[in-house]
Amino acid sequence: MPINSRAKGAKGERELAGKLKEYGYKCRRGQQFSGIEGEDVVGLDYIHIECKRVQSLNLDKAMEQAKRDAQEGQLPAVFHRKNNKKWKVTMEMDDWIKLYNEYYSGKKIAEKE
Repeated sequence: MPINSRAKGAKGERELAGKLKEYGYKCRRGQQFSGIEGEDVVGLDYIHIECKRVQSLNLDKAMEQAKRDAQEGQLPAVFHRKNNKKWKVTMEMDDWIKLYNEYYSGKKIAEKE
């Protein structure tokens, strides 16, 4: 029996939240607790997660949705996975550079200590 898209989306969100928990983040489905539309998975500060667990994905459309739903101070990101593939994260380059600059700065500070 085929799974409907809403149930499949919820399953993907739970899967992603579980994966992020494996990395030590207290993530959960956003809509599960708050009922707020546009929050697929919450728990990564400063990141708005748009979760897509589909075989065929229009990344541009998904990114537009992430940008539209992101709150002030959040970087929009699309977390996506196909069957039998690893999770991937897609961001616009300007936002990715912001993350990299923070990572790079932290590494440079650690080298000096």
